[in-house]
Amino acid sequence: MSEKIIKTTGLYKSFPRKGGAAKTATHYCPGCGHGVLHKLIGEALHDLEIQDSAVMISPVGCSVFAYYYFDCGNIQVAHGRAPAVATGVSRATDKVVISYQGDGDLASIGLNETMQAANRGEKIAVFFVNNTVYGMTGGQMAPTTLVGEKTVTCPNGRDPMTQGYPVHMCELISTLKAPVFVERVALTDPAHIRQARTVIRKAPQNQKEGKGYTFVEVLSACPTNLKMSTVDTNKWVNEVMTKEYPLGNFRDNTAEAAEIVRAKSDFSKEALDKLFGAGKGDEKAASGEELPDVQVKIAGFGGQGVLSLGTMIAQAGLSVGRNVSWYPSYGPEQRGGTSNCSVTLATHAIGSPVIYRPDLLVAMNRPSLEKFKNDVKPGGVIVYDAIMGEVEMPAGIKGIAVPAQQLADEAGNPKGANTVMFGVIAALGVTRLPDVAFRNALANSFAKKPQLIPVNEKLLDFVRDWAKKNA
Repeated sequence: MSEKIIKTTGLYKSFPRKGGAAKTATHYCPGCGHGVLHKLIGEALHDLEIQDSAVMISPVGCSVFAYYYFDCGNIQVAHGRAPAVATGVSRATDKVVISYQGDGDLASIGLNETMQAANRGEKIAVFFVNNTVYGMTGGQMAPTTLVGEKTVTCPNGRDPMTQGYPVHMCELISTLKAPVFVERVALTDPAHIRQARTVIRKAPQNQKEGKGYTFVEVLSACPTNLKMSTVDTNKWVNEVMTKEYPLGNFRDNTAEAAEIVRAKSDFSKEALDKLFGAGKGDEKAASGEELPDVQVKIAGFGGQGVLSLGTMIAQAGLSVGRNVSWYPSYGPEQRGGTSNCSVTLATHAIGSPVIYRPDLLVAMNRPSLEKFKNDVKPGGVIVYDAIMGEVEMPAGIKGIAVPAQQLADEAGNPKGANTVMFGVIAALGVTRLPDVAFRNALANSFAKKPQLIPVNEKLLDFVRDWAKKNA
């Protein structure tokens, strides 16, 4: 980069990424269009007097070090996530937000976020650098690679039958109703650069005026990965690439577009406390009691009633005025693999439903027992299905083997293994809930089948008697 470009207002006068001569040069390869584009954007930032109110969003890619060059606000984001971060900054502040992305970043991993942000008409100026390859990582095929173009991952040329066709971002963006301005330019020669300069200035101008989503695609040479001289690469862009990606304006609603004014966000502590119901940590539960928290973890195979048993305990607590949380954890495991849930019973506001050290673990299978038994608090209890056979308890933990299915069969309720475990929990007193709470929970659980309530209450009494003798 020449001394003249370095002094361009809008860019830093030196680049501290490296020492020595590197302070007066960018990291871009000779002939790369990024340097020219940086100059044009920098000029626009200065001339529009928006340097102090502009935020540049740059993700992974050749532009990864944009924050070393642009003399404005800068945020470095993850690969493809510029639209999401830009949306957040735009909506939370009054800043001019500029997203600077390459074709691998924007048109591949970030494609969905790009389309959704454009469809919402976010107040963002997007500069999309299209050089048809993943430039930074070695020249792999990008979404924009031309049919027949050779890269390190398609050495025989892109074949649309196996690798699809090039993605046309301006054309895609222009199908949406919300974008205000969409245009494709090139940085290959003085004439094209002069045209690009006018277009590039319009993008931040629209943002300064709050006119919504602006998208500028920039065709840029990549001599290193195309393995051509700068002259030949620019000629290739003008004569070959523009046939696939024709230059021109796809939409310009700038004149008639009104300023977008969204409701002002309130991030004050008072507003957030009200939104999330926070700030009530000293409030007691409806019961009026002051008791220590009780935390219960229930785990087993999907289909063993793990989640419903947790729900019943939570309902028991609610019925007598406790504050409760019920937090399930499962995926495809809900039907066959392992699943678990956590229940907290408290007499004050519960800050988090996550449980790390339960007072009580109910383990319905051996994998769950082995996974969670060492998490139980010292002095805690583990209730497990006796079908597991002999198990080793951690030091200081009481283990209770419950022949759940056998007890259900003996009580004449073969489908009540879940209620058996529920009854053992009630009898132990670990939850500090009165007997009426468990009966209330049974009534609630079987409200749609009231004929099952007496049967399960009978089983509850049967299990209580067993627990007094065996637990």
